[in-house]
Amino acid sequence: MGKQDMHSDDPLTDFDPREITIDGVTKKVYVSGTGPAVLVMTEMPGISPHVARFSRWVREAGFTVYMPSLFGRDGAVVSADEGADVFRRACVSAEFRAFAADESSPVTLWLRGLASFAHKECGGPGVGAIGMCFTGNFALTMMLEPAMLAPVLSQPTLPLNDPAGLHIAPDELAAVRDRLDRDDLTVLAYRFSGDRFCQAQRFAAYSEALGDRFIGRVLPDNAANPDTAPFFTTHVASPHSVVTAHLIDEEGQPTLAARDEILAFFRDRLTAQ
Repeated sequence: MGKQDMHSDDPLTDFDPREITIDGVTKKVYVSGTGPAVLVMTEMPGISPHVARFSRWVREAGFTVYMPSLFGRDGAVVSADEGADVFRRACVSAEFRAFAADESSPVTLWLRGLASFAHKECGGPGVGAIGMCFTGNFALTMMLEPAMLAPVLSQPTLPLNDPAGLHIAPDELAAVRDRLDRDDLTVLAYRFSGDRFCQAQRFAAYSEALGDRFIGRVLPDNAANPDTAPFFTTHVASPHSVVTAHLIDEEGQPTLAARDEILAFFRDRLTAQ
C-alpha cells in the first residue's frame, strides 16, 4: 500500500459499503478483503483516513475487514468544531454510556452480533476486533461472543469521568475473565504514557481484573506523530491514537511496531494451524 494523504478526505472506494442488520438494527459497515474477519471500530470523530489506513493494513495482512460506521462523517477530515459536535452527540446517545464505569455501552450487543455474522460469512477459527478511543474497550465486552478470539484495546477512553473505570458491567467482566482463562486467550492493549484520556490507572485496573491475561503496552510520548488533524490538535492535545492519528509510518518507530504486533496477534489467533 502506498503512502496516503492523511489531510484529505478518503473516498473509501476500495471498501464495499453494506447495510447490515443485527437484531433489527441496521448500520453501514465497510467491508473489504479475504480471510478471517477482523472488526475495526473507529475512534473519535469517525472513520478518518487514519482509521481507514489501519483497516487497509489489516486487509493486506490477510483478513476481511468489517469497519462499522458508528458516528461522524465516513472518510472525512473534519474541522475541530465538527469533531467536537460529533463527540458531544455520542456522549448523549443511547448507544453509548460515556460516563458509566460499571456498565457496557448498549452498542456492544450489536457489535457482538456483527462479530458472529462476520464469522459465519468468513469462516476460520474466529474473529478479531480492535477498538480505539471512544470504542477502545468494546473488544473486551465482545469477548462474550464465542467467535471472538483476538481482542485489542487501543487507548480505551471510556468512562470519561473515571480514569480507573473499565466501562463494563461487573458480571460481564467476570464472564470475560473466565473465558480468557478457559480458552487460554489474552487481551492486547496500548496507550501513550502521557495520554490524558487513557491514563495509567485504567491499565492498572485492567491488570487487576484480568491478571496475566491482560498485556498492556505503554509507548513513550515522543513516539507520537505531532502532525495531526484539526480535531486532534485542538481537542486532544496529548499523545493518544497509537495506530492511527499519532502513528509515524516509518521503520523503527514504536507506533509502527505496535501496528505490526497487532497484525501478528490477529494472525496467531485467527489463522488455522
